Amino acid sequence: MEKTSVLAITKNGINIGESLKKLFPDWEVFAPSKLTTETTGITWYSNPTTEKIIDLFKSNNALVCIFSLGAVIRLIAPYLKDKKTDPAIIVIDDKTNFVISVLSGHIGGANELTKEIAEKLEALPVITTAADVNKTIAVDIVGREFNWKIDDDSTVTKISAYMVNEESIGIFQDAGEKNWCKKLPKNVSAYQNINDLEKSNSKACLIISDKIFDELSKESVIYRPPSLVIGIGLHWDTTKETIKEGIYTCLKKFRLSPKSIAKLVSIKKPEDVQGLIDLGKEMEIPVEYVNREDLAEISAPNPSETVKALEGTASVSEAAAIKVSEGQLIVEKQKFPPNLTIAIARIMN
Repeated sequence: MEKTSVLAITKNGINIGESLKKLFPDWEVFAPSKLTTETTGITWYSNPTTEKIIDLFKSNNALVCIFSLGAVIRLIAPYLKDKKTDPAIIVIDDKTNFVISVLSGHIGGANELTKEIAEKLEALPVITTAADVNKTIAVDIVGREFNWKIDDDSTVTKISAYMVNEESIGIFQDAGEKNWCKKLPKNVSAYQNINDLEKSNSKACLIISDKIFDELSKESVIYRPPSLVIGIGLHWDTTKETIKEGIYTCLKKFRLSPKSIAKLVSIKKPEDVQGLIDLGKEMEIPVEYVNREDLAEISAPNPSETVKALEGTASVSEAAAIKVSEGQLIVEKQKFPPNLTIAIARIMN
């Protein structure tokens, strides 16, 4: 967890907090100054606990509270927003009998952290989210460990209910990590192509793809794995706007999702092109450069003698996409005269 704090308000709680600090050295443990001891690793606070818990709620990714569940709920209730932004909240009782996942169990990571803490403290983890107790697929966090993005989360809650109620769910996947689920629940069926999924009797669908499909008649959650590598051939003065327009034109033409872009790649020049640097920052997508010697070794479908004369290799956009993806070229070189070419490859898992 990126930033986790512990809040203890009793003597026993402080001892538990000290144990957690030893187990998780990056965590910060807070306790009221009226209970100050020589215990190391504790940050003592003098303001009221009612204020301190809100400060920690707003500034942490996870907050572990070592006092009663009811008190925690009453204190944080006015500040709750939604499961996308609220921190993970975990409660531990004063005798470490139970570690309870209270808030943001899936997306916030409270459930996994609860299990980890309970194992290390030899306590009983308490997790009440339906997908976990029913040992089925947690729709809202499928592929999270692989950096998959949900295309539109408006149907997640409804389809999560279908999942835990064991309604018929269909899955189609043509991109991304394949081993995301060891065993499908009995109410879930996988289909080899999107047409078969559409024709099935599934009440809802989970689709893992970088492709844009025509609107499905069934309710769906679509996951976008980072599977596309955008190869870019450009001049030193090609602008950010020109590159961006070229990329989005290609994605639209070939019905691919921008949410699946993993990298922007190009040839290593004596000086990096500012337009590409700026676009990478704007899109929050890493930019990678490949040496001309390595590009020259790649067999690309559309080599150019003109490019070879200028760059020392017959292909930039196609060769860079193939090289970095280590996969399959799915969009051959698209020209945007006078100073841009785009090609797209898919990472093969």
